[in-house]
Amino acid sequence: MDSDFGIPRELSPLQQLRSQYDPELPPCLQGTTVRVEFGDGTTVAEASDSHIIARAFPHTLGQPLAHFLREAAKVSDAHIITQLPSIRVGIVFCGRQAPGGHNVIWGLFEALKVHNANSTLIGFLGGSEGLFAQKTLEITDDILQTYKNQGGYDLLGRTKDQIRTTEQVNAALKACTDLKLDGLVIIGGVTSNTDAAHLAEFFAEAKCSTKVVGVPVTTNGDLKNQFVEANVGFDTICKVNSQLISNACTDALSAEKYYYFIRLMGRKHSHVALECTLQSHPNMVILGEEVAASKLTIFDISKQICDAVQARAGQDKNHGVILIPEGIIESIPEVYALLKEIHGLLREGVAADKISTQLSPWSSALFEFLPPFIKKQLLLHPESDDSAQLSQIETEKLLAYLVETEMNKRLKEGTYKGKKFNAICHFFGYQARGSLPSKFDCDYAYAMMTVKNWSQNASSTSTSIGRPAIHPAMVDLKGKAYELLRQNADKFLMEDLYRNPGPLQYDGPGADAKAVSLCVEDQDYMGRIKKLQEYLDQVRTIVKPGCSQDVLKAALSVMASVTDVLTTISSSSNGGQQFA
Repeated sequence: MDSDFGIPRELSPLQQLRSQYDPELPPCLQGTTVRVEFGDGTTVAEASDSHIIARAFPHTLGQPLAHFLREAAKVSDAHIITQLPSIRVGIVFCGRQAPGGHNVIWGLFEALKVHNANSTLIGFLGGSEGLFAQKTLEITDDILQTYKNQGGYDLLGRTKDQIRTTEQVNAALKACTDLKLDGLVIIGGVTSNTDAAHLAEFFAEAKCSTKVVGVPVTTNGDLKNQFVEANVGFDTICKVNSQLISNACTDALSAEKYYYFIRLMGRKHSHVALECTLQSHPNMVILGEEVAASKLTIFDISKQICDAVQARAGQDKNHGVILIPEGIIESIPEVYALLKEIHGLLREGVAADKISTQLSPWSSALFEFLPPFIKKQLLLHPESDDSAQLSQIETEKLLAYLVETEMNKRLKEGTYKGKKFNAICHFFGYQARGSLPSKFDCDYAYAMMTVKNWSQNASSTSTSIGRPAIHPAMVDLKGKAYELLRQNADKFLMEDLYRNPGPLQYDGPGADAKAVSLCVEDQDYMGRIKKLQEYLDQVRTIVKPGCSQDVLKAALSVMASVTDVLTTISSSSNGGQQFA
């Protein structure tokens, strides 16, 4: 919090060029008139969680979803707002930095000023600690000049990721009350948006007029649902990493003697690894969701890799590239059990150098088997959500070590006749987080499309602190992106179909490229609702006074069946409860 925030920066020619780019707004957010249609009230994702969520969020659950409309939209009961009062809004970075964060601030500033020039945007310096200490900076266009379309979070900075304890939420309440804020915008990932949801409920219970908004900005790609198809930062992260991976692929193909083991960020789920695979076509990727679903052990995984190395050697290919998500270590059953024991002992105050003597027999046997560097990393204190410090655990080196050991054994036994196995390990973690955001992330962050994600993804089992929290979205093993991977996995493994998308493009044919997984999933939820409305309009046009008895009879029969089916499905998905 001692840094100089908001000071003008010296920009390179490329940065200057990017700062002049004007992000595109969707039609529904253009102009000074707001047109909004209110939908059904928010519910929960799992019916079994209904009573828990209703008890945890009595004041905020069930609020209607807001659908912003373009000017030409014909919705009879739309709310049209032409004049807005001046308001004061605070904004804070709470999550780990991701490309596009600065554009959230810029987009919010522009939106406030467009609707009322007297509105004020206040940034909290140094993350949540700056919020608690009321250390602020009023955002102006002059301050924003050298931060538009730029990477990093250095305009405001960030510290801790949480607003959770009684002292913290009370300090946030006091800050918002003292500063007379009409709104507080929290930028971050799963943890930060969970805190935002609880803070909104706390404010409502305390009759604080400050509205809390969570903005999904994270490198992990795991904060999404049917309303939020991708989070800000994911597009940039995947494009930057894909180029690095592709460079390694080209190097492997050129030297023909190395296997690259590349670990990618993404926390507990493998969205980044999946997307980078679809963009760059490495030989192999091991997704955490696959490991968890098949209950693969660390030995199963290393055997898969060894068998792949041996199969490629049979075609005189002694090189390759393998992607590993950082969260895979928590997807391996026996390693996860070991981590839980270690974390439990650490919470009890057991010293790290004494833990090995207090493990259960199974966990002790696994711990003693592991190489020293991994032992040391597993003994690190867990994160605030009780997960391991994934970025510090070198899973890629562990797998490379196990594979090398097994391949040397096979070579000695004569079952493997290829060249000596050589591995080179990389962790592509921090290299992309401060990147200049892609065109997609510039536009997406500037538009600041948000929803109350907690109401769609809350669960009572996702944290150890006994409160509902947002579930990180898993890679869907029945989804189209994963299906595309499986269709091509064998060819990627054996045929070296390496693809280099090149460096991140800001102009030209590659600038508008979207994430492959986003393109193939076809998750345009609101677009499909619009299509359904078009069909209903056609029915109204066909079935009207003067239509034939046959047409009327067919329409009544079909609509009765459809209504019955939808009523049954809706009641089942909502657990028979409706929240207004």
